[in-house]
Amino acid sequence: MKLNIKNTFTSENPADSILKNTRRQVEEAVYSYVNPKKTKAPQILHVSEEMASELNISEKELTSEFFKNIVTGNEIYPNTKPFAMCYGGHQFGNWAGQLGDGRAINLFEVEHQNKNWKVQLKGAGETPYSRTADGLAVLRSSVREYLCSEAMFHLGVPTTRALSLSLSGDAVLRDILYDGNPAYEKGAIISRVSPSFLRFGNYEIFAARKDIKNLKSLVDYTIKNHFSITEKKPKERYIKFFKEVSKRTLEMIIHWQRVGFVHGVMNTDNMSILGLTIDFGPYGWLEGFDFGWTPNTTDRQQKRYRYGNQPNIGLWNLYQLANALYPIIEEVAPLNKILEQYKIDFETKSLQMMKSKLGLFTSDEDDVKLIQDLEDTLQLVETDMTIFFRKLSDFTDNSSGFQLIKESFYDYKNISNEVTNTWNLWFKRYDERLKIERASIEERKEKMNAVNPKYVLRNYMSQLAIDEADKGNYTLIDALFKLLKKPYSEQPENEKWFAKRPEWARNKVGCSMLSCSS
Repeated sequence: MKLNIKNTFTSENPADSILKNTRRQVEEAVYSYVNPKKTKAPQILHVSEEMASELNISEKELTSEFFKNIVTGNEIYPNTKPFAMCYGGHQFGNWAGQLGDGRAINLFEVEHQNKNWKVQLKGAGETPYSRTADGLAVLRSSVREYLCSEAMFHLGVPTTRALSLSLSGDAVLRDILYDGNPAYEKGAIISRVSPSFLRFGNYEIFAARKDIKNLKSLVDYTIKNHFSITEKKPKERYIKFFKEVSKRTLEMIIHWQRVGFVHGVMNTDNMSILGLTIDFGPYGWLEGFDFGWTPNTTDRQQKRYRYGNQPNIGLWNLYQLANALYPIIEEVAPLNKILEQYKIDFETKSLQMMKSKLGLFTSDEDDVKLIQDLEDTLQLVETDMTIFFRKLSDFTDNSSGFQLIKESFYDYKNISNEVTNTWNLWFKRYDERLKIERASIEERKEKMNAVNPKYVLRNYMSQLAIDEADKGNYTLIDALFKLLKKPYSEQPENEKWFAKRPEWARNKVGCSMLSCSS
């Protein structure tokens, strides 16, 4: 396995001068060198061949002992030095100080076909940033991240990727419900891949410590390697950088809203500087359409990271990044202008996104009201978001509307006449609005099905795969992996997954809400 190894990140950023792997505050450094923990009996459960080819790893090499040892932390790739990154972050709205890669270890940087990729292991042991934790991961959280990151990619959502999912062979102690009853679980390691794992928190930590020299240096590195910014003057360059980050962040969140994805823990240390979905912890897809839903048990009271609040949190996080960048810009007005533009762009792009989901491609002054009324009606009774929007593409005339979407209701038999009438009124307006469109019914259906997925990774599906994997059966992981590579296709052979969450999964652990350790 011969990779085209580069080291732009480690050569262009300052390293921690202390080499000992002890938990500590790391000053004036972007990263610390640290080796993964060797595992007892590693076993690869699944590999993304698509991602492997991006790194120039052949199918034959994926079955080698060398590959297995690399992606499970048992061997270091020649002439590379693994490391963990230092960053801070705002967690649930409060500054948490130094956080860092507590259970992620970056292995190396690969260049192939003019793309640069960073490869890291999650769950490969403790680092200087592990605080009181062990730096390990368990099978359930690793299955969820492995499947979700690749599913997001095929949905067209900006995301970090996954290369492999492995068992470590070690038992890991976890308290899944935070109720004082820890139990041993199967240890696992996922290898993740991204052009960069830099987060808002990487910049915040330097600003918080008033280390302006290293803040400026890291921003310069980021612009040089990840952004096409040509402004000559540093200040103008930094303003353009913030503008680009703001645009990418909004684009990512609009995609989340489009497919009904809820991240669950949008702390600033979980916000990619490249606008990629990163850190798949207690995420979930909307089952019933509900702006107030959060998948995170830690957030049950405040609901800070609920579905409907994700765009606002994106903006709040950008305010924190603006504060971090202020010392090298020293002007408030241009930063405020970009933040105000985010609000304007959100309104515009959110409307465009919702119109595309409804098959509306021309403009009408009543579109905003039509969409608002739809969102209100969707929340009158529990209505499955994915099934509703997918079924809507089959709409032909007013008479078919309510019957068409009945499969999306969780309790269809007990829907009141009042709710039925509200839906019929909305469909009547929708039918009239569609008459303005120039596209044929077939063209509209095709366009709607390209933005409304048929298959998403519902939490109960992940949990079924996890339950099977716990028994040593990994076939469902592969089946879901293949299903989610074509989320917009009909896939009649997989119709059983185009279904509402089963009632048994409503309150089952792992199927509705999850903890941050999930």
